[in-house]
Amino acid sequence: MGLQALEFSECYLDSPNFREKIKAQEAELDKTNRFIKELYKDGKNLINATKQLGLAQRKFAQCLGEFQFEYIGDAKTDDERCIDESLQEFSSFLKNLEEQRELMMRNITETLMKPLEKFRKEQLGTVRAERKRYEKETEKYYGSLEKLLNMSAKKKEPQLQEADSQVETMRQHFQEESLEYVCKLQEIQERKKFECVEPMLAFFQTMFTFYHQGFELAKDFDHYKRALQINIQNTRSRFEGTRSEVHELMKRIKDTPHEYRQTSPISFEGYLYVQEKRPPPFGSSWVKRYCTFVKEQKILHMVTFDHRSGGKIGETESVTLKSCVRKPTDMLDRRFCFDLDITDRPGTVLTVQALSEDDHKLWMQAMGGKEPTGYLGVTLSKERGIDAQLDEMGLTFVKNSIIAIETRGINDQGLYRVGGVSSKVQKLLSLMIDEKSNEVDLSASEDWDVKTITSALKLYLRSLPEPLMTYGLYKEFISPAKGGSPESRIQAVHCLVHKLPEKNRLVLGLLMKHLANVAMHSKQNLMTVANLGVVFGPTLMRPQEDTVAAIMDLKFQNIVVEILIEHHEKIFTDTPDLSLSSPAGPVLSAPTRQSKKLSRQNRPLAVYNPQVLDIQNVGDYSTLSADETLTGSNESVSSQSSSASTSEPPAEKADHPALSGSLSSGSNSR
Repeated sequence: MGLQALEFSECYLDSPNFREKIKAQEAELDKTNRFIKELYKDGKNLINATKQLGLAQRKFAQCLGEFQFEYIGDAKTDDERCIDESLQEFSSFLKNLEEQRELMMRNITETLMKPLEKFRKEQLGTVRAERKRYEKETEKYYGSLEKLLNMSAKKKEPQLQEADSQVETMRQHFQEESLEYVCKLQEIQERKKFECVEPMLAFFQTMFTFYHQGFELAKDFDHYKRALQINIQNTRSRFEGTRSEVHELMKRIKDTPHEYRQTSPISFEGYLYVQEKRPPPFGSSWVKRYCTFVKEQKILHMVTFDHRSGGKIGETESVTLKSCVRKPTDMLDRRFCFDLDITDRPGTVLTVQALSEDDHKLWMQAMGGKEPTGYLGVTLSKERGIDAQLDEMGLTFVKNSIIAIETRGINDQGLYRVGGVSSKVQKLLSLMIDEKSNEVDLSASEDWDVKTITSALKLYLRSLPEPLMTYGLYKEFISPAKGGSPESRIQAVHCLVHKLPEKNRLVLGLLMKHLANVAMHSKQNLMTVANLGVVFGPTLMRPQEDTVAAIMDLKFQNIVVEILIEHHEKIFTDTPDLSLSSPAGPVLSAPTRQSKKLSRQNRPLAVYNPQVLDIQNVGDYSTLSADETLTGSNESVSSQSSSASTSEPPAEKADHPALSGSLSSGSNSR
């Protein structure tokens, strides 16, 4: 049961029951006062804790915004640029969220804390003052009443009347005070219902507004999040492929380190121990120096460097070489030594020691010594024992393979990614190329399965003495893929294709037409344009030297091959407009923050959205003779698709597990 109402008439009776009712209402107001004080204290703690959270998140956002990734190489892919800028995006998102939180805290202070405290002080505080006054008047009235009643009846009548008059005045004043107090009590009891709850409502409205702002920020962030997930997946896929290539290169270098010694026609460099002669009785000492010999000027630069001293680099000394003569062991009891006659120090002979016999031979060769070099590079074709040439026989094999693949296995899952048995692949290629036995019709022969044919075709292209897109144009093809707009990339590749030798260009066009047809069936074979770029990037173009830096460019090779596939009709049929090409190469520039959202919407993501190419059937490749194709037949290869401007996962071997793993999830799985 709730509190009983205080009747005004009871103020005149002032019964014990009336007093109990007043005490009950006073106790309720005291409880309300304690509740508001406790709530105010907890609210202050909440605000302080939220401020601390805000400070921590702002510091976290600042840390995110100040960090920047460094990348290996001289350029970033579009995906890497987006990832690089993602920390700034995250920082901006958190700062925006904290601005909303700070606004919420200010609103809570104004809408909850101040109104509650005002009600407690002004309303409940007033009741407490009224209560004290009421109790004081009670004491005063009943004290006067007792004095009046104790007055002797023998007093004179005027005195008695005066005393009665005073008590009556005090009684009226007490009753008026009682009426005021009762009215105030019941007014506060009613007022507290809305004076307390209304700030609570405003508090929750402020909280919900904040969370709604967070929801709106999340909605705005969703598009960027989805695009960034694609960028991350692309970069992870490239990492897997690049890692496998790096490990393979490391293994090859471990097996034959002498074949991968970095040499240059301009200079030669490495560590040498230089003999420094000292006056007796100290004798001579050998100091390790890192030496660089510039062949044309015959200048030897020497830098003292000791790994054991914390890697401190000493001063550089340069001398001009006149001659180099091997130092036999019967003259000096140390191996791998040779004497250097110095031009700028007449009569001075500098004795140095190489690190090994092979190193000694290379230094002697570089400096014009008498001993010949024993180093000679080995080509891929000779390693494999395959004499692949870009001739009529080779073209016949390419056409034969394409017809067989499109006739028998255009819908096979993982086409070109699933590799054949190595021995069978080599046997087929030897049969078709080395032995000149091109009478086998691969489209009708059951002796060779499709994956063996695809692997043999890739092996043929890799075994050519020079890649189909040539060593000389490698850097020029890679350059436009590292920056610029999609249109400028296409234009640059278009111009470069027409710089290729005629045989290379026509065979490349034939292959691109075929790959576009393969991509058209990507829903069945899962080989999108992006996946084909991964497979054929290192097959069609590669640098002359195997280095880690070259492997880091695999991601750009994929972009070039995608452009060739998606725009093969224009590239191989139309003559390029040289006036639109820039001889200085593309300008590498990252998109501005304002343009990022638009650029992400416009930038095609082929790895996630494979294009269904409107491509003509490959038709009868057999109707083209080798002579017609190699002497200028410029049969069009048609396709219609968007530009391949995004970076895709790096190339991997056909049978590499990191590549084949994505086949099960389909073309849209990434």
